[in-house]
Amino acid sequence: MGSTRENKAESLIVELAAKYIAREAGRSTLITPMRADISPDRKNATIYVSVFPDAESDHALAFLKRHKDLFRNSMKGTTRLAVLPYITFELDYGERNRQHLEEITRGLVIPEAREEDSTEEA
Repeated sequence: MGSTRENKAESLIVELAAKYIAREAGRSTLITPMRADISPDRKNATIYVSVFPDAESDHALAFLKRHKDLFRNSMKGTTRLAVLPYITFELDYGERNRQHLEEITRGLVIPEAREEDSTEEA
């Protein structure tokens, strides 16, 4: 677990990414920054995003990779981080896996626990 300072920086980067994406991305795809990881030297940051619909994931990721330098430049004017990290974008497979598990468990039939007879006859 990172320090409070790292957590604040990660939260700030996610918030700025959300605002930038809302402003610059098309309306046909929903791109949501889920979390960010900053390297220990604070020179690099990876922003993990989820994309809806899933079929547009490749296009959305290509868009984000094309705009990573523009996003970093927009951060210069809006943040006071001591070191402005270089940004990379990745798909958040954790969210996709969670949704997949939810779909699987929806179809499961879980039997109710049997109550055992509490009275034993001698």
